[in-house]
Amino acid sequence: MVNCPKCDAVIDVDEDELDEGDELTCEECGSNLTVSSLDPLELERAGGEEGEDEEEEEEEEESDDFDYDEDEEEEEEDEEEEEDWH
Repeated sequence: MVNCPKCDAVIDVDEDELDEGDELTCEECGSNLTVSSLDPLELERAGGEEGEDEEEEEEEEESDDFDYDEDEEEEEEDEEEEEDWH
């Protein structure tokens, strides 16, 4: 048995039938995995999937930062207008 590197689910495989480079799919999260080592048995995400997730996370962080700055500026402008009005 070995754990999925993405979701940490236990993957039940017959280690004697695996070769380095074999591909598996995690039944829990659907990730495509490749056998990267036999002793000890280790899996890694196949096909550059890891980089894709990192890029998506970076894009989400950037968009969150951008939205936050816009909201903050609008709040500051509203506060200034209220102070000028009084």
